[in-house]
Amino acid sequence: MSITKKLAASVVVLGLALAGCGSPAAPGQGTQNDKGQTVIRFAWWGNDTRNKLTNEVIAKFEAANPDIKVQGEPGEWSGYWDKLATQVAANDAPDVIQMDEKYISEYGKRGALLDLEKVGLKTDKFMEGTVDTGRVGGKLYGINAGINAPVVVGNPKVLEAANVAMPDDKTWTWETLHQTAKKVSEASPDGVFGTQNMSYVEPALRAYLRQEGKDQFVEGGMGFEPKDLESFFQWGLDIQGDKSAPSDSQTSEDMGKPLDQTMAATNKIGFSVYWSNQITALQKASGTDMTLLRPPSKAGSADKAALWYKASMLWSASGKTKNPEAVAKFVDFLANSPEAGLIMGTERGVPANKEVRSALEPKLSDVDKKVVAYLDSIESELGPVPLVTPVGGGNFGTVQMRMVQDLLFKRKTPIEAATGLHDEVKSQLK
Repeated sequence: MSITKKLAASVVVLGLALAGCGSPAAPGQGTQNDKGQTVIRFAWWGNDTRNKLTNEVIAKFEAANPDIKVQGEPGEWSGYWDKLATQVAANDAPDVIQMDEKYISEYGKRGALLDLEKVGLKTDKFMEGTVDTGRVGGKLYGINAGINAPVVVGNPKVLEAANVAMPDDKTWTWETLHQTAKKVSEASPDGVFGTQNMSYVEPALRAYLRQEGKDQFVEGGMGFEPKDLESFFQWGLDIQGDKSAPSDSQTSEDMGKPLDQTMAATNKIGFSVYWSNQITALQKASGTDMTLLRPPSKAGSADKAALWYKASMLWSASGKTKNPEAVAKFVDFLANSPEAGLIMGTERGVPANKEVRSALEPKLSDVDKKVVAYLDSIESELGPVPLVTPVGGGNFGTVQMRMVQDLLFKRKTPIEAATGLHDEVKSQLK
């Protein structure tokens, strides 16, 4: 069952539960353990590094708030959303939820999330434009846990071995990328390619659309027509056709690999697209001091690249929590406390809270400083703030990858792949 259908089922379940049990518990009548502590559950997805840092944050919060016990529920991305949808449907949602922008509308509009402003969350220290990424229908259902942006990662080892110069990211175009990648592939040993096939990468596709004055979504539905993507998918075929990018089977295999096993992480790709908060993990896996580049533009000008800041993730809370005061205190700690920020660093993205970021900057690692410098460098070039992903739109990237597989294996033409993507995602919007 899809997340949307599970959430729809949860509305019925929650309604029956509330009808049978009366009103939600009032403040002070929440869940307590045998020590008299208020117990709140906190769910997140991540890896071992994130789990360690998050547990340290929990311990710091509990030390300052001995009347509250935070019960951690870590998970992995692959199973996180199905589990959360099931929990919500069973009226058993965690009190505090690490949320993604793709799904905040789905949960928020179904009454599954708490309006954080109603419980007093302060947002006055956040960078301009970073709070609204968690706002749906005028209600703040999530607060930005960190900002990131799409970035083209240039591998200097691959380019230097091919005797190809790193391009100027302020002036390069998609065609410049293609021709540079072709030179890298031609001068590299078998199995090493100039570029990842970016046609399957969601932020690359979105950047391309935004450079045409379009976007994935607009108020009321889809933000583009199939013809708007035909040339982008043709570009994906072209870079595969002359071996600037890997073969159809190599790209398909790379789509499903964990980050540390991808061709980019194993130094077999000259250029690839990632989110900026993934650079630390990518650089660690590759052992390479990567170069961070703006995505190319159609116009060959950085101020026309139409980039954007994205919430790497958000802090949300269950709309049915029995512990709203404890939850509000913990979310405030996660979002606004320099102490929490110093522990978490930039693992979840660069803090959008300016006070937290200022406290963190002197302690940044070299790779973190590089990421912050990149985010700062594009600030004056940002395009319009994107619309929050509408209900049903969270599967865009999954559908895109499937359509691009059909494209690369010649099962679909560029316009057929674009039409398939557009129509399938549109059919899922609510």
